[in-house]
Order: sequence, then C-alpha cells, then structure tokens
Amino acid sequence: MQTIKKLISLLTNYERKKLFLLLILVILMALLDMLGVASIIPFMTVLTNPGIIETNTFINSMFIFANSYGIENVNQFLFVLGLTVFVLLIISLTLKALTNYFQLHFILKLEYNLSKRLLEGYLNQPYSWFLNRNSADLGKTILSEVGTICAGGFYPLLQIVTYTIITIALVTLLIIVDPMLTLIATLTLGSAYGLFYKLIHGFLNKIGGERFDANTKRFTIISEAFGAVKEVKIGGLEENYLKRFADPAKTYIQRQASAEILKQLPRFALEAFAFGGLLLLALYLLVQDGSFTNTIPLIALYAFAGYRLMPALQFIYSSVTELRFIGPALNSMHKDLKFLKIKMTKNKIDKLKLEKSISLKNINYHYPNNSRTAIKNISIDIPAYSTFGIVGVTGSGKTTLVDVILGLLEAQNGTIKVDDNKINKQNLRIWQNSIGYVPQQIYLSDDTISSNIAFGIDKIKIDHKAVKRAAKIANLDDFISNELPLKYDTTVGERGIRLSGGQRQRIGIARALYNNPKLLILDEATNSLDNITEQMVMDEVHNISQNITIILIAHRLSTVKKCDSIIILEKGEIKGKGSFDNLIKTNNNFRAAASKI
Repeated sequence: MQTIKKLISLLTNYERKKLFLLLILVILMALLDMLGVASIIPFMTVLTNPGIIETNTFINSMFIFANSYGIENVNQFLFVLGLTVFVLLIISLTLKALTNYFQLHFILKLEYNLSKRLLEGYLNQPYSWFLNRNSADLGKTILSEVGTICAGGFYPLLQIVTYTIITIALVTLLIIVDPMLTLIATLTLGSAYGLFYKLIHGFLNKIGGERFDANTKRFTIISEAFGAVKEVKIGGLEENYLKRFADPAKTYIQRQASAEILKQLPRFALEAFAFGGLLLLALYLLVQDGSFTNTIPLIALYAFAGYRLMPALQFIYSSVTELRFIGPALNSMHKDLKFLKIKMTKNKIDKLKLEKSISLKNINYHYPNNSRTAIKNISIDIPAYSTFGIVGVTGSGKTTLVDVILGLLEAQNGTIKVDDNKINKQNLRIWQNSIGYVPQQIYLSDDTISSNIAFGIDKIKIDHKAVKRAAKIANLDDFISNELPLKYDTTVGERGIRLSGGQRQRIGIARALYNNPKLLILDEATNSLDNITEQMVMDEVHNISQNITIILIAHRLSTVKKCDSIIILEKGEIKGKGSFDNLIKTNNNFRAAASKI
C-alpha cells in the first residue's frame, strides 16, 4: 500500500482526474466482459437442447420477445443468440482496445510530465544543492528511472485495477451460477498466487535495489568516459572503462531478467492446473447432473470465464511483483519530487544600475556540512568602471567570494550592495541579469558559434547583431568571418573540440558580453592558457574596461597587473589590499611572487 500511496502522491490533481475517468472506463469494460461471458449460457443451452425453449422460463421469455421482431423458429432464434454473443464479444474487445490505448497514452504523457517536473525541480534548486549531487545521477533519474517508474509502477497499477474489476465481475457471475464451486476455484488460484508472491517479495525488493544501484553506476561511468575522452585516449584507459561499465551493466540486465522471470513463473504451472481443473469440472458436472447435454453450457461458461480469468489473475500477480521491484527507484524519485522546493524565478530582462560601486560588508560563508569558514569578514568596495583583482593560492576562497557576489551562494552573514540597492531574494535575478560570467572551463555545446555565444537561447530568438557585437569586443569576429567557411554557423564540436583554448575562452567572453552586462567576472578564465594567449585575451579584457566593471580572479599575478585595485586572500581572509605597485611595496609574499613574472 505504501508503494501505491507514493505513486498516487506523484500525480497532479489534473492527472488524478484523468485516472478517475480511466477507472470509469475500466468498470464499463468489465461489465461488458461479464455480459459477453454470461451470453454464452443461453446460446449453448439452446444449441445442445432446443426443447428447453419451452421449459425454461427465462429462455422462453427471450424467444417470445424475439418473436415480436420476426424471429419465427428455433434456428433463427439460435442464429440471433449466436450473433448477440459475437457482437458482445466484438464490443467488449473494442472497448478493451480503447481502454488499453487510453491507459498507454496516460502513461506516456505522465512520463513526459514527471520528467519535466523533475528537471524543473532540479534546475530551480540553489547552486549549493548541486555541490552534493552527481550530475550523472540526476540525468539517470530523469532519462531512465522516470520511464522505469511509469512502465513498472503506474502501468502495473492500472493493470491491477483493470483486472481486479474484471475478476470481480466474472467471479460474481460464476458465484450466481455455482457459489461453492466458484469459491473453491477462486480461493485455490488466489492462494497459489498469494503464496508465491509472499515467497519472493523480499527477493524482489533486494534485486530492485541492486538494479537501481547498477543503473546509477552505468550512467556515472558513461558520463566520466565521454566527459574525459581526451584523458581516456591519452592514458589508454578504454579497456578500464569498458570493464568498469561491464559489471554494473551486467548486474542491471540480470536483475531485470530475474524480475521478468519471477513475474511469469506461476503462469505455466497454474495454466496446467486450470486445464486439469476444467477436465475435473466436466466430470463433476456429469456426475452431478447425469446428462452430458445439460453440462455442456456450464462447461462452456467456465471455459470461457477461465479463458478471461487466468490472464487477469496473471496480470494482477505480475503487476504486483513489478510494483515491488521498482520500490527503490520510486523511493528516490518520490523524495526528490515531494521534498524539493520549486520556486520559479522569472527571467526578467531588467538590470540593476551600477554607477557607483559594489560594496561587500562583513561577508562570511561556510559550505553545508563543513564547519570550516570558507570566507571570513570580507569587506570591500569595488568602484564602478574599475578593474578589480582577487588573487590567492588554491583554496584561499577566491571562487567562493565570487560565487557569493554572483548570488550563487547565500552568505550566512553580511550584506552586498550595488549602488544603493541591497541584494536580496527579491532583486537577485535582476542583479544576475546585470552580470557576465566567464569560468575557467568554458562549456561549449555541439552547436554553432552563434548558439554558443547566445547560450541557452532558442535559435529563432538569437539576436545576431548582439552576437557579432560581442564577438568583436572579444576580438573573435575576424577569426570567425575570415577563417571559418560557415562563419557564425560553424559547428564547434562537442565541448568545442575543434577550437583552440584561446578561441574557446574568447567565445566564453563573447557569451558573457552578449547581454550587455554591467559587471564582467572572469573566474581564473585564463589559467589554462599559455602566457602569449593569456596576454592577448587580457588585452582584450582591458580594452573594454572603460565601459564596464570587471572582477578578475587569478592564480597568476601577471593576470592582474593592470587592475586598478587588488585584494590578496589567504584562508578566506583579506591579507592585502591595494594597487599592484602598492602591494609590491607593502606585501612580502606578493613581492616575491611578482618577481617571478
């Protein structure tokens, strides 16, 4: 029941209404199925003993009613009965086909909705949330586990409801005909399925968990292998990754196969039981009645009902086993969908004015589940239209400080002001719209240069004038226009594999400038470049510094040599502040490092 409750809780109100309508359709289908089976009795009775028309009150009433519509003899009446059975069968099968269609449509639409809601939930989490999550695991949940839960959770749930109603309808009909015999047969079959499920339900939960873990490992290994393909090729690690992938992939398939076999296993034994039971039923009825002619209609009824009941019971059993098997995957997705706080922020095009300064006062931040403070009591003023440098060794808190300025991390203490505007949750999006950000590693999608500069924007909405303007500022336009055959429509390859490091960085700078930001932040954006290329990129950055405020995070002091002001961070604290020349005079460590430039 917990599994069913979790499944239902994942549905929206609209989806629950659709599920209720499907339930009504299923009930109608079950009633028609019961009528189709029930219609066998009068047809077979008249077929084997035409004289019963005169002695059986119910059949005689049917014959008299048929007379009023021109049915004059037994053969015509028998033909109409047979036609009625056939028509009811066709209607029942048609409705069953329609019900299956609507069920499948519901499941596939649900898979789309759940995937979209999960992606929405993940994307709207704060940046700090992603620090403790694996991107491959998130992708696996959206692209794989949602499908598993819909196919192995919601679809089996619909099957259980559908075939339970059909089973109840058919068993009710059989109870009316022979209560004792029906109860014995139903309890025997039901107990057999129930006992078998009780024996394997713990094992199903175990292999379901192993399948879930193996699927996570599959996605993680593939993400690693293709994400670091250059390192894999250089290091000759192809065989290692193939072996690492093989084990979880094999486990995944084996657990899937085991679950499938366990779903089907009782069917073969119980089909033999049902066939033998039908023979025993024929003998039982023959002994009870003494006339084979009178037993044929009841045998036909039980045979036809058994033909419908056996698949129904098998579907119920296999659906229950599937629900058990997907338990671990359902628990994970249920936790994400129910406990993630989704707060959509409208991407307003407004920007904050930056005419005076950016002011940070007493900023403190420590990462979740880490007692060490990453930055301590940071207070700085960054004048508008200046170039501000942040230097320090690895782990000194440079990137953390910039992430706080970007609004990706929320400081536990302290305030940030842009001119006279205190940055808070209400204006954070507007502030972020005012920032252009260039990380150390530029992510380039396997798309055109235009699409990579106007990153994340629909192709039909790209402002090509803004793309060209940003490329010119980043000193990229000449290369694109003169050296690339398709110019701005040239595809860069996955992660920009067809471009040099300097060209990738320039695209990153052009991307940051596409929306005319008030503030440009370069987070160690030139660290991976050689000295000559770095100098060229930095010359381009300083050329635009008259019209924009720039923050440079650097590991190498040569990067910040032309900055108006620089701070030195050490273990999250400011250990020096001033111009490049001033710091050389006042800070021994800075002077020693500068002498190596």
